[in-house]
Amino acid sequence: MAHEARKKNLLKKHNLKGVNKPKRTPGHKTKSHMVLAQEGHQLKLIRFGQQGVSGAGKSPKSAKDKARRKSFKARHAKNIKKGKMSAAYWANKTKW
Repeated sequence: MAHEARKKNLLKKHNLKGVNKPKRTPGHKTKSHMVLAQEGHQLKLIRFGQQGVSGAGKSPKSAKDKARRKSFKARHAKNIKKGKMSAAYWANKTKW
């Protein structure tokens, strides 16, 4: 029961819609997004993404954006594989 109460409190405190649902944080000084990640009974508030920098998106048009996307995925591949409890996973899913 303590797990459910903690989850409810964190969702309310950070004004999130639910677990594993990223939210933009325009007021944060360094991070652009946040998510309350959950795997099993483990909860973790993760802030990710550099403020003011946009990713290349899911289908980049220019060669430069395609190269940026490929470089990001190569550079962070090891951390993306860690799953929902890593910031790289959420940055990859949301921004790239």
